[in-house]
Amino acid sequence: MRQETQLAQTLWRVFCAVEVPEPVRQLVLRHIAHLREVVPDAKASWGRDANLHLTLKFLGEIPQSSVPHISTAASRAVVGLAPFSIRLEQTGTFPKQGQPRVLWIRINDFSGKLGELHARLEDECVNLGFAKDDRPFHPHLTLARLRQPWQARTLAATHRELDFEPTQIPVPELLVIRSELSNEGSKYTVISRHPLRG
Repeated sequence: MRQETQLAQTLWRVFCAVEVPEPVRQLVLRHIAHLREVVPDAKASWGRDANLHLTLKFLGEIPQSSVPHISTAASRAVVGLAPFSIRLEQTGTFPKQGQPRVLWIRINDFSGKLGELHARLEDECVNLGFAKDDRPFHPHLTLARLRQPWQARTLAATHRELDFEPTQIPVPELLVIRSELSNEGSKYTVISRHPLRG
């Protein structure tokens, strides 16, 4: 009983995501390295190899005892879905007008399957009591969050001008991941993997 209480009180930061394969990670990291070389004085929190993934559902801080239920929800979300592909393409910034705060690369969900997976996962999480995210689904890969205005516009303009060679990303599975924050950066641990088998 005491152990169950401790599990309920221990909070884990959890999200569900699609993994970015290593060859694509290297392309993205080269893009980031080029930006940092061209605009070295820009103040930004850059994406690193460990956190390059496509988040489909961020649960936030949840009781450790709830984590197995999230894995079950992820398993249900993939039932009947076959593996598919998405395409990484087109650089952009947020917001579109005014001071840029985020650099990203758009995900082209040309088959619509990523949107379907996202909707299924949302529904399964709602069944567990989590709030539904009613915002339109605009998949993207975040490269950097700009911390200060200094050089932000120059960095954003360089990012948009560089563009990004369209690159296919296979989606064979859905991951449930734990994120642990520290002064040395975030540590990511895969809790469970849920293959798409069709």
